[in-house]
Amino acid sequence: MNASELQAIGDTLMRLVTPEMTPKELVKAVRKVHPNAKKKDIARAAFHAIIANADQDLGKSRNLQAFALAERTQQAE
Repeated sequence: MNASELQAIGDTLMRLVTPEMTPKELVKAVRKVHPNAKKKDIARAAFHAIIANADQDLGKSRNLQAFALAERTQQAE
């Protein structure tokens, strides 16, 4: 996955994430926009979006952090 694809998925994540969304719901919503995105790529894009947007939207960054950590933990198991 190249940087522009990562950025595009990160932008989608920032637009879609809400506090009540489960990780599964968020992945499903992102895949509607980016059908070829793997869960691993979505998690990487979430970390990228957190770093890029933390100072602009703290609430969404926190929601993405919870999602990204949950996905990374599941992948490690």
